[in-house]
Amino acid sequence: MTKLFYVGLGGFLGSVLRYLVSLAVDSGPDPRLMPWATIIVNVAGCLAIGLLAGWSEGRGVLGDGLALFVMVGLLGGFTTFSAFGLQTAELVRGGYAGLAALNVAAQVVPGLAAVWLGFSAGRMI
Repeated sequence: MTKLFYVGLGGFLGSVLRYLVSLAVDSGPDPRLMPWATIIVNVAGCLAIGLLAGWSEGRGVLGDGLALFVMVGLLGGFTTFSAFGLQTAELVRGGYAGLAALNVAAQVVPGLAAVWLGFSAGRMI
């Protein structure tokens, strides 16, 4: 139950942070032209999870609770793109560049197609 609390609290804070970033960024140029807030959040989340993973690797500085709070909850609530980025980078680091490319294609292409399909279906409801 404690693990769920860590993830939930981190997710809440990450989602709020994502919303605050979108408020700040989308008050500038027309966000319909380019989703700057989403790009900033995704890149920042990838940078943060990469920094944390690299920093903590082999050092054991993140206990289970803190890792769940920050990496799963906070960054997961902030952006799930960070987890995708880390997993893809780990495949490359492990010598699986082909699988990393497949991972990118398997998530980006169907993900975009699903958004388009969902959007189109949503307009018909």
